[in-house]
Amino acid sequence: MSKKYEEIHFIETNQSVWNYSLFTDSDVSNFQNGTHYSLYDYFGNKQMEVLGSWGTYFAVWAPNATFISVTGYFNNWDKSSHPLKVRSDSSGIWEGFIPNLHSGEAYKYHIHGYNGVILDKADPFAHYCEKRPYTASITWQTNYEWKDANWMTHRKIHNALNAPYSVYEVHLASWMRPDKNNEDSYNSYTQIANRLVPYVKEMGFTHVEFMPIMEYPFDGSWGYQGTGYFAPTSRFGSPQEYAALVDAFHQAGIGVILDWVPSHFPYDAHGLFMFDGTHTYEYADMRKGYHPDWNSYIFNYRRGEVKSFLISSARFWCDRFHTDGLRVDAVSSMLRLDYSRTDGQWEANEHGGNGNMEAIAFIKDLNETLYRDFPDIQTIAEEATDWPKISKPTFEDGLGFGMKWMMGWMHDTLDYFKLDPLFRQFHQNKFSFSLMYFYDENFMLPLSHDEVVHGKSPMLYKMPGDEWQKFANLRILYTYMFTHPGAKLLFMGNEFGATNEWDYKSELQWDLLKFPSHRGLKYCVQKLNELYTSIPSLYEKQFHPDGFEWVDLNHRSESVLVYKRKGIDPKNDVLVLLNVTPIVRHNWEVYVHGKGSWSEIFNSDDKSFWGTGDVYNPIITSELVDKLTMCYKLTLHLPALGALVLQ
Repeated sequence: MSKKYEEIHFIETNQSVWNYSLFTDSDVSNFQNGTHYSLYDYFGNKQMEVLGSWGTYFAVWAPNATFISVTGYFNNWDKSSHPLKVRSDSSGIWEGFIPNLHSGEAYKYHIHGYNGVILDKADPFAHYCEKRPYTASITWQTNYEWKDANWMTHRKIHNALNAPYSVYEVHLASWMRPDKNNEDSYNSYTQIANRLVPYVKEMGFTHVEFMPIMEYPFDGSWGYQGTGYFAPTSRFGSPQEYAALVDAFHQAGIGVILDWVPSHFPYDAHGLFMFDGTHTYEYADMRKGYHPDWNSYIFNYRRGEVKSFLISSARFWCDRFHTDGLRVDAVSSMLRLDYSRTDGQWEANEHGGNGNMEAIAFIKDLNETLYRDFPDIQTIAEEATDWPKISKPTFEDGLGFGMKWMMGWMHDTLDYFKLDPLFRQFHQNKFSFSLMYFYDENFMLPLSHDEVVHGKSPMLYKMPGDEWQKFANLRILYTYMFTHPGAKLLFMGNEFGATNEWDYKSELQWDLLKFPSHRGLKYCVQKLNELYTSIPSLYEKQFHPDGFEWVDLNHRSESVLVYKRKGIDPKNDVLVLLNVTPIVRHNWEVYVHGKGSWSEIFNSDDKSFWGTGDVYNPIITSELVDKLTMCYKLTLHLPALGALVLQ
């Protein structure tokens, strides 16, 4: 028996609930000070043996409660038969051991809260929950025999900033359904593993990112309104089956990133809101505690217990489920007191500014803790403003994230490609602007779920022109994305040109792959991943100024753009040429320095991609024009609405 399980303060064996505690005084102190980051080892339900009896230990934090009991099927939801005992140290921790209560029991906490309010709450620390629409917690542990030792040993190589980082973003419920017309039809974690893992492997992505899989009550929130910060959703199976899904990805050499939401939570009756009849987890001042955009509530980052709760949640997924990265949602809303608020709806901080100093301190502590304990992961911020040093270390006064979504690149790029090619010549600065500020942060280029919902149209229909031109434009855009510095993220369905906006109620339009146009686009993305992951110059210096060079921005009227990607060894350098008008450019001249011998290794107009296949370069003519500077003139042919990569 573990030593901590022997730290029994007092036991009355004739009671339905035995007095029992896992907490030492230092545990309680760290919890209150916001410095206890493994609370999942203490709170929630724990199956164990006490004095020869197997049962379940419960612990919950409710500092303003006057009575708490455990109710469930095991006691016919009796609200008084199994009361917990509050600790005498004013910590607000209620706990107790119920003998003969084992794994798989549904339960809730029955709480008499502040001013006599009566509440029935799910366990904030439970690892397993009833499948919605039911809302009880389930006694369960997360034990699993992992088989990913090889991945975990070499994860530092796979997950480093100088390694290829190509992410396939997935909403697990709607990627594929057993019944594509039934929104309540779900594949299990096991079925998802059997189908999604080989698909991501085939496509060549290095990582998969799951939109929130932490338990959530409402499908329409896509998981971003969560109630289970320590529980993978039961929609698809048990925690062990979820672990097996992660394990399968790791054994296939693919990393797993999770969307994690510490910015807000919903007001569902069984959730965190007003947990003990008071604002336990959220700010009491609704100028700080309420999100007008999402009709949800904001964590009180100043409260030590809440900070311990959130950082413990982040560590939990890395510790118990071998998560390789956390993409932190809505960071902008955490940082700014005036986020989506007008004058009079927010109060300045102690320095007179709009920064939430408590949230800033929390984020720094979060990243410092995660990188200290799991140095081979990445934390990724969804942050859409010009807040400085998001992805710089905290010792440089940064927030400490590993990467940041490059929302400016996304908006500018989509705005540019939506234009009729005739007018692109007048907007070239919008196209090239990203490289003016790219090296301020470690950027990930996101074409995410947010860009294909709410009337924004699918990626394919953002493109101008007839059907052929739409596909050709999208192939150029993706080539630009995969050869632009930075990590990549592509939302499911974008890879084969979905013709509908994403709908969480339906599966992807897999039947489109019967058409050569969609199969060709999918194959193009597959080959771009192969290109990105196999050529070091495309990733070795993806966050360093030395990794990129503009070669030709001086042909605005023709809308031809040329740049070079550079790695540690110059022999791996590649030259990228984009012809973003539907006009073939024969005998196009480009001047490059350093090397004279180049060959075409990728052509977005290839027939296998549903291109014309008519314009290609089996031989590229090279002429030395300046021996002193080693300047060469290359003569080649550019396909209409086409992208070339030369090496």
